[in-house]
Amino acid sequence: MALKRILLLTTGGTLAAKDSGAGLIPNMAPDEILRFIPEIGHFCDVKALEILNIDSSNIQPEDWLLMMRTIRDYYDDFDGFVITHGTDTMAYTASALSYLIQNSLKPIVLTGSQKPIASKDSDARQNIFDAFWFCAHGENAGVYLMFDGKAIIGSRASKVKSKSMDAFESINHPIAALIHYPKAAIHLGREEGGEREGPLFFDDIRPGVFLLKLIPGIEPNILEYVGQYYDAIVIESYGMGGVPFADRRNFLEQVRRLASKGKILAIATQVKSEGSDLSVYEVGMKALQSVPLLQSMDMTIEAVVTKLMWILAKTKDFKEVEKLFYMPVNNDISLFPGTLLS
Repeated sequence: MALKRILLLTTGGTLAAKDSGAGLIPNMAPDEILRFIPEIGHFCDVKALEILNIDSSNIQPEDWLLMMRTIRDYYDDFDGFVITHGTDTMAYTASALSYLIQNSLKPIVLTGSQKPIASKDSDARQNIFDAFWFCAHGENAGVYLMFDGKAIIGSRASKVKSKSMDAFESINHPIAALIHYPKAAIHLGREEGGEREGPLFFDDIRPGVFLLKLIPGIEPNILEYVGQYYDAIVIESYGMGGVPFADRRNFLEQVRRLASKGKILAIATQVKSEGSDLSVYEVGMKALQSVPLLQSMDMTIEAVVTKLMWILAKTKDFKEVEKLFYMPVNNDISLFPGTLLS
């Protein structure tokens, strides 16, 4: 049986970093990276291509389009794709690629590390090995993030630790697989919803999305300022979600004004697990009854903002935005408005 052909796309990050004397800087070519993991050549045919070599804090939406276009260009030539990426924005990239590359029949796996691959105690070698193993075995398809032996659906991944090797978790959804060499314990192989018809590539994204995290005392007029520059505003509220309406700092009034100007408003929660539901408390119900709002429900923040960027490239009409927002993509949402969480 012929070995599966896997394309490695490198973008930099900690994994490829070297000490510059002024901090770690990505500075390693794909061939250098592959020399640390020669064993992957025993079970797959590997080709490599550098498309970026930057700290992932510098990743921009335009870079997501570059990744999408590269995979689209090589899609028919390979059986799977591994993208090495810095951890700081990798969950955003995994979510963005989930929307830019839909219904893929092949695995697209992002991975990285908390320490450079040249370090003796680096997690990079194992993470890359696991990513290639996952690509080369089984019938895995779609976008994933691989880290610390866990394959996480791209739209459900979130970074929860800044230093530890188990830096990522799957939010409000089971992990896709646990990797235990020489086999993978698969929990969820393909996207729910039946057989896929083949890949859909989307070549536009609009980064006009702003994320505002509420804290007690924040002034509502910040929304008026933000609305001058952004088409969609995601308000990361408290608990199950809500829009504060106390007279002293009435956010609800500012939200109404933005909605009347055609801005897209989405309410999310600062709580990682279990999601939002504005139908439970007055601060949520009052907003729902007076303003056209989107609710994040059990989506990650990374998925909410990148999905809106994908949607804004198609439409700014609220009804159309709403329809696309609640359309499940790569298992990104399983709770919907009107669904009680308890």
